[in-house]
Amino acid sequence: MTSHAALSDAIRSSEDELVSLTERLVEAKSVTGNERPAQRVVADYLEALDLEPDVWEPDPESLRDHEAAFETSSFAEYGYEGRPNVATRLEGGDGRTLTVGGHVDVVDVTAAEWEREPWTVTREGDTLYGRGVADMKGGIAAVLIAIEAIREVGIDLGGDLLFQSVIEEEDGGVGGTLSALERGYVPDAAIIAEPFDVPNLCIASAGVMYFRVTVPGKSAHAAWGHEGVNAIGNAATVYEALEDLDAERKARIDYPPAYRADPSLEGNVTNLNVGTIEAGDWPSTVPSEAVLQGRIGWPPGESRLEVREQIESVLESVAAADDWLAANPPEIEWFGWQAEPHETATDAEIVRTAASNAEAVTGETGTFVGGNAGLDERFFELYYDAPAVSVGPVGHNLHGADEHTTVESLLEASETIAHSIVDYLGTTD
Repeated sequence: MTSHAALSDAIRSSEDELVSLTERLVEAKSVTGNERPAQRVVADYLEALDLEPDVWEPDPESLRDHEAAFETSSFAEYGYEGRPNVATRLEGGDGRTLTVGGHVDVVDVTAAEWEREPWTVTREGDTLYGRGVADMKGGIAAVLIAIEAIREVGIDLGGDLLFQSVIEEEDGGVGGTLSALERGYVPDAAIIAEPFDVPNLCIASAGVMYFRVTVPGKSAHAAWGHEGVNAIGNAATVYEALEDLDAERKARIDYPPAYRADPSLEGNVTNLNVGTIEAGDWPSTVPSEAVLQGRIGWPPGESRLEVREQIESVLESVAAADDWLAANPPEIEWFGWQAEPHETATDAEIVRTAASNAEAVTGETGTFVGGNAGLDERFFELYYDAPAVSVGPVGHNLHGADEHTTVESLLEASETIAHSIVDYLGTTD
């Protein structure tokens, strides 16, 4: 029996364990900022495989000067104490190295929107429901089952296999994947089990930035409102200008991988969203300040600097068209997510290896997708010269109510990853 066939048999026979591990991870509630419960599950599983987990909390000082670093919102709120990463090294021959794994943090839920219990797995036929079953605790489980199968079959890899389970990917990944890379877990290539519906492979991530615009006004009693300047009105002008910029960018920017898997994204591969606005403290007072917070996301093709300049230019134009704002211009602050987009070449060996195995395992033809969401894969590609590809299960309602995946796609992802590990690293014989 070939190693691929033996691995597939071992993984298929572990279906119950794959589902059980996914259940334990989902039940270990690990919203970004409180990842420890799920990391305990991961570390315990590694120890059960006779692998020594490396468990550490990120050191913000050691990361601060890295060109990819920024202060994440979760770090600003929680710090990194009590938020460990987990990694291990399966030593192989003297060949190249490969990282596999992903993130263990998930976004929170609005329980009233769910038809099922979000913090436990509900199985209905082949479908699994629960927060994180797809994004991406199911993927973590699929990777661990793949590693277990390699050990069960007795394959001696030709190079080191690195596994990582990291924190705060949903908030930018600085304390997670970047911390792991800076700790020394730098591979020649990486496979991350994000849910992009194997045999599709994700080869790109979006640039993502958060911004805060403070728009001035002048306070006054509403009965003498003519003596004041309403910051809400000025903020509305700023909002409309940003909406116009969003429409112009949507019409101008195209990136086919972003809508190959989701046709609704055609014409929407970049998005500028104002998510919050705060102003005023009393109905009879003209507000003196309004604060808008927003996010802009965009596919490969523009740098952070270029996108920032576009937004700042819009604010300058708004100010120039108004006498009050010309003398009291809006101020912009860039905070939280500040990620560059990335794209991995489709002819990179790890991409070709994963694509071949994905199609062989599923019996279907896949495509290359991505570029509409921020991903940790950018750290490998942009800053450590390590091509990274996402191979993961199908995912529906990610970040929404009744998130779900399928057992079959988790098994297919696990098989694809196991086969790709062996093909990329080779064996000692």
